[in-house]
Amino acid sequence: MAAEMPTEKGLNFHSKKEILKFNQEEQVAVALAKYIADLSDKFVNEKGSFTVVLSGGTLIDTMRKLVEAPYKDSVAWSKWYIFFLDERVVPLDDPDSNYKLAKDGFLSKVPIPREHIYAINDSLTPEAAADDYEERLKQSVQQGILRKSHMTGFAEFDLMLLGMGPEGHVASLFCWHFQRFEKERWVTFIKESPKPPSERITFTFPLINSALFIAMVVTGEDAADAVKVALSRPHHNYMPLPVEMVSPQLMLTWFLDGPAAHKVRTEC
Repeated sequence: MAAEMPTEKGLNFHSKKEILKFNQEEQVAVALAKYIADLSDKFVNEKGSFTVVLSGGTLIDTMRKLVEAPYKDSVAWSKWYIFFLDERVVPLDDPDSNYKLAKDGFLSKVPIPREHIYAINDSLTPEAAADDYEERLKQSVQQGILRKSHMTGFAEFDLMLLGMGPEGHVASLFCWHFQRFEKERWVTFIKESPKPPSERITFTFPLINSALFIAMVVTGEDAADAVKVALSRPHHNYMPLPVEMVSPQLMLTWFLDGPAAHKVRTEC
C-alpha cells in the first residue's frame, strides 16, 4: 500500500509500504529468510552483488533461518557485502558490539568473504569512528561496490534490515537527539545514548533512506505501542517518531509478530 510521504529532505516520495503480520516470531523468521534470499537472488542476477546493512538487537536472531537449509547452501554468499547501520563504540569482541552479535549469530555461519564485511575501526573516538566509516562508504562508492543514488545523492544499498526500539527509535537515532534531523552527513555519532553503551556511531536518515528496500523487523509486546503509533496515527502536523521517518527508495516492508502487531488496526 502507498505510504504517507514526508516532505523533509532525504525522504522519498515514491516509496511503497507493505505490512506483514504473523502470529508467532517463528513465522516472522521463516518469512524474513525467504524475503532476504529472494532479494539476494534478484540483485546478484542483476548486478553481480548484494549490499546489505545489518542492525543490532533481536534482528540477528530473527535471521536465523538463513543459516539453515535450503538457504545456507543456495544463497550466493560470496557476492554479499555487509555494512552496519549503527555500532557501539566498543572493542569488536565486546559483548555490546553489534559486529560481535552479527558475527556470532550469522556471519560466522555463512561464507561471506571477510573483506566484504565493513566493521567500524574500534580504536577511534566516536567522532573519528563516524568520520572513518563515512569515508569508507564513500570509497566503496568510488570503487563501485556501492552505487550513488541518483535520487538522494547518498550511497545506495540494496537491502537494509532494521529493528525498532520500544519508544520508536531506529539505528541510534533517538526521539530527543538532534542527530535524527541531520541532513548532510552520511554517518554521525552520539555520546549520550539512553541505553548503554552511551557512545555510538549511526547512519543518518538521508543515508538510511537511500536503501532500495528496507525490512522493518519488529517482534515482542514491548514494541506494540510504537508500532501502533507508526502504523495507525493520522499524518497531521506532529513530530514523528524516528521510525516514521524511514522511507526507502522503493519498498518498506514491516515484519511483525502477534505481540508487536496486536494494537494495530486490521486494515493497516
